[in-house]
Amino acid sequence: MFILKRRTPGEAAFDWANGVLMLVICFLTLYPIWYVVVNAFNDGTDGMRGGIYWWPRQFSLDSFRTVFQSSGIMTAMGITVAKTVVGTVVHVLFTAMVAYALSRGELIGRKLYMLIGTITMFFGGGLIPTYLLIRDLGMLDHFIVYIVPAMFSFFDLIIFLTFFRDIPDGLTEAAEIDGAGDFTIFLRIVIPVSMPVVATIALFHGVYQWNDYFTGMIYINETDLQPIQTYLYRVVAQASSNQMIAAMPSGVAVGVTSQSLKLATMVVTTAPIVIVYPFLQKYFVKGFMIGSLKG
Repeated sequence: MFILKRRTPGEAAFDWANGVLMLVICFLTLYPIWYVVVNAFNDGTDGMRGGIYWWPRQFSLDSFRTVFQSSGIMTAMGITVAKTVVGTVVHVLFTAMVAYALSRGELIGRKLYMLIGTITMFFGGGLIPTYLLIRDLGMLDHFIVYIVPAMFSFFDLIIFLTFFRDIPDGLTEAAEIDGAGDFTIFLRIVIPVSMPVVATIALFHGVYQWNDYFTGMIYINETDLQPIQTYLYRVVAQASSNQMIAAMPSGVAVGVTSQSLKLATMVVTTAPIVIVYPFLQKYFVKGFMIGSLKG
């Protein structure tokens, strides 16, 4: 039989204070997003008057029509989808293969490899040496610059490694007795039983690939190869929005201003990942719990 302990006035006040604080934090976090969405759906000319905080005063989709009629943003969206899909698949497979090799006790020099990898988590060469390396490898203004430098992450390797070590040795030993090689064991046994961690790492890296704008800004000069986040950066930070309006056929940009076009571009750019993320949140939590101590 459980006896509920009655809360003291101090504990009740503490709970109320926590609740109010959480509401304030949630409001401060969500309202800027709501403000952008509201003004993006408002008529651009009317929005210049200001005073729009909670709901569109003159609802209009002209800014979104202008955005979707721009060939530049659709090309950037295609590049983003392509690099997210290809980059995630390559990253997961390559990192998982390295982690599986390091999880095998017979690997020579395993401790040295782990030490070198750990050092890379805390120290890096910096932007200039990295740029020079990317240039010398011939990856500037090439799609593979989104894929190759992001193929491996030692942090993700640690998550894979922790999970692989919990796989019973009997599974791999039975496959070896049947004549299976390392690649067969990895692809047909290890990966299928490791789908929770595979899904977790795929989500981690997929979100990174979608939100990454820095790679396109530093290593890509051709506009046809820039991802949507880099495109958004240029629209917000430069005069690209005015150029988009000028490039539209006559009559299309009525009621569209530079500011409304920037806000609409921000909504189009961030909406896909914002919509998908809540449904994938459980996998992120599971990823952090993988390898935790069991009582």
